[in-house]
Order: sequence, then structure tokens, then C-alpha cells
Amino acid sequence: MSLQAVRYSRGKLEVLDQLRLPHEFHYDAVTTRKDAFDSIASMRVRGAPAIAIVASLGLAVELHNAGPGVPGAASAADAVAHIDDALDYLKTSRPTAVDLSNAIDRLKTCTREAAAASSSSSPDDIVRAFVDEAEAIFERDLQTNLAIGEHGAEWLRAQGSAAAAGGSSNDKTMSVLTHCNTGSLATSGHGTALGIIRTLRDKKLLRHAFCTETRPYNQGSRLTAFELVYEGIPATLITDSMAAALFRTRGAEANLAAVIVGADRVVRNGDTANKIGTYQLAVLARHHGVRFVVAAPTTSIDLATRTGDGIKIEERKPEELTQVTGAVIRDDGTVDEAAPKVRVATADQRIGVWNPAFDVTPAEYIDAVVTEKGVVERGADGVFDFSHIMPERWAAVVGKEEEEQRANRARLGAKFGTAVRADTGAPGTL
Repeated sequence: MSLQAVRYSRGKLEVLDQLRLPHEFHYDAVTTRKDAFDSIASMRVRGAPAIAIVASLGLAVELHNAGPGVPGAASAADAVAHIDDALDYLKTSRPTAVDLSNAIDRLKTCTREAAAASSSSSPDDIVRAFVDEAEAIFERDLQTNLAIGEHGAEWLRAQGSAAAAGGSSNDKTMSVLTHCNTGSLATSGHGTALGIIRTLRDKKLLRHAFCTETRPYNQGSRLTAFELVYEGIPATLITDSMAAALFRTRGAEANLAAVIVGADRVVRNGDTANKIGTYQLAVLARHHGVRFVVAAPTTSIDLATRTGDGIKIEERKPEELTQVTGAVIRDDGTVDEAAPKVRVATADQRIGVWNPAFDVTPAEYIDAVVTEKGVVERGADGVFDFSHIMPERWAAVVGKEEEEQRANRARLGAKFGTAVRADTGAPGTL
């Protein structure tokens, strides 16, 4: 059975405090938008899908328990405005992960549709529509993760079969490396990148999983290592700085086939924001001939942002680099559960610190993006084309943008009496 980061029933939400793992299981009750915001901002819950789920369900619980209607809302329009304000507040909890923004957009759309459905729509109708959609976001995420696991495992199996064609080995198993935490603790269950690893295990295709420590917040050593041990998946923990040595000295022996990571945001060309340290792994993988795979639901794909240069990177407090909190270890190596956790310094507390939470991996270093709708491989031009897996969103965002560009070029041509090149917008010969 997978771990549960989120436990929910209508009117009740509990979120696993991941800062206490792996030594203590404690669920926080989340009853208001502020509880949800604090849980996300403090990183008691993290992972792009889980962030969106907790924000959505946290407000759903608040609205449901405050019923009937919305406090202070005399009409459906008042209720929509009240919910808009709450969602805008929640959106600021973590700026880099696009799943939260996409969930908020869906929730705003559903409340507007409920308000427009009838001239007699009431605040109660708006709340019901919101709660139903928030619960649907939660339920869809698990099915999405299972599909990502299946698509990713099959794609890697096919790559391995192609590479082994003509070879003598009958061993189809492979090893993989993952970074940060992308499993049940970061989602509604199963996971994205770790979900692929789980599915590889289930298909008897996994030889070994390596996970990085993922400094400075140690999501790999605290969370991913814990999930791997919890589920009995053969695994080894390494520090972030050991990856190059692993590729060079043990890659062939372990049949290290891929680095599999999650994503907080994938933009239109395929550039991907993920936990700091992802970019350097992509560069190392390319040098050593190891495939680099991003596992991301389509909710993590941001078509409005053209390249990674447009991604806002969150910076976090310096203490994450200069201090560490943990359980007390007895002389015999066991954890002293009765002793309070202690915070210790790991560096001179006066040193200046730069602590970006994420980095951006250019599309050219990514071999494939695995979504619930299938695998998208990097094109010959070095970028990704997501139009075939999300045609409606592509038309609404990219198609509209291209239409506006054509109209602008036509206006310029008419104004200046020149033709305007379709590819660059530069003047040509009329």
C-alpha cells in the first residue's frame, strides 16, 4: 500500500506533515484556506500535484463547513468574487509550480459556469460546484499518475529492447536514477517519476533505483528513500555530488538506463523547472549517454510561457543551507523516539547564502516528457511539440497567439505599405 500525503472526505482534510518524516507520522487538520496556505508555504506538503490538491481541498473544506452559502455573499456573483479572492491568495503560496495555477483556473471557470447556468443560481450552487470540482481534481490525479507510470515504463522498455537488439543478453531489467521526491507523498498516490519506477518494478523490469539526497531540503533522503524502503523497492541513496561518479563507475554494471525526474513546470518548448540539481543531472546524463526523462501530468505543462527564461524561480530562506533538524540517534544507531528533535548548525551562520529552490533544464537535454496522454519525444529541432496531446489547450493558447500575430503583421503591412514576413515579422517587398 502506498503512503498517503492527503486524507480527505467531504468536510474533512488531513495532510501528512512531511517535515517530520521519516521518523514520525503526523497528519495536520486543514480546515481553512490559511491552513492550506501555511501547509504549502512551510513545505509540510510539497510536490506540484499535491500542492494543487491541498489548496483546492483546503478551500473546499472551509466553504463546505461554513455553509449554507458563502459568508457575506448575497448572490451567486458575490460568492464567485469571494472564492476568486481566496484562490488568488492561495496562488501566492508557491509561485513556481504551475499545477496550482492550472487548478485555480479550472476552479474559477467552474464557479462562473455554475453562476451562468441559471438566473436563479445561489451561493449554495456555487459552493457545490466548487467542492465537486476540487474533489474531481483530487480523484483525477491518481488516474493520471497510474497512466504516467504505464506510459513511462513501456517507453523505457521499448528503448531498452531497441538498444539490446542484436545483443546476447536476455536480461531486460534496468536501473534508474531519480531526483527529489515525486511519489505518493508528492501526489494523490503512486507518483509521477517515482510512479514510473513503481510500474517498472511491477512489470519486473527494474533492477535497481538510485535516489539523490536532494540538498538542501533533502527530499530525496528524507522522503524518496523512505518511500522506496517502505515499498520494498531495491534502492541506494547517494549524495547529489556522487551522480557523475555513479554514471562513470557503475553505470554499465547496473545497466543505468535513465534519469527520471518530475516537473514543477514544463513550458511550451519543453524547458522544465524542477528541484535544484536537475539541470546538472541532465548535463551529466547527456555526457554519459543516459536517457533523461521528465514525468509530468499535462496540468504541469504551461503553454503560455514560451521558454524557461519566463519561469519565476522561488528562492528560499538561507537556514535551509546552514542548519539541519533531525531526530536524536542513540549510540547503538537507533532513533530515540522520546527525545525532541534538535536543530544544529552545518555552516558558519554569518555566511551569505543563495538558495534557489528550482532550476531550469533546457529542452535540448531532455529525451522525453511522459504525460498521462502519452510520451512526447524531443523533436529534431531540439524542442517539444505538445499540440497532439493537448489540442484544445494548444488551440486556445498557441493558436490564439499566432492568430493575433498574423493580424498584427497584416495591420503593419497595411499601415506601411509593405509585406511583412510571416516567420520574423520583418518588412519585406510588397
